[in-house]
Amino acid sequence: MTTTDQLSATFAALADPTRRAILARLIGGEATVTEIAEPFEMSLPAVSKHLGVLERAGLITRGRSAQWRPCRLTAEPLAEATSWLSSYRRFWEGGFDRLDELVREDD
Repeated sequence: MTTTDQLSATFAALADPTRRAILARLIGGEATVTEIAEPFEMSLPAVSKHLGVLERAGLITRGRSAQWRPCRLTAEPLAEATSWLSSYRRFWEGGFDRLDELVREDD
């Protein structure tokens, strides 16, 4: 997958609040689908669909441990997204600096 395609998949997966909550849960370590589904008022198949989106985006991996398929967070796509966003930091900070100057001039 190219970087642009990876970024698109990452941001599309992150666009959903349920998927962001799942990733937040996985920061604490791997978990089974049942464990991930506990706080959500949705069926296991619905949670599995969210996990599929996260897996296709490369944000999680699913292992095999007997009959369990624990999910774990994968950091690389998030690092790529952070890197892409940080390239715009200079632009944002420059805009805030100009705004600060305008506010000081008005005072």
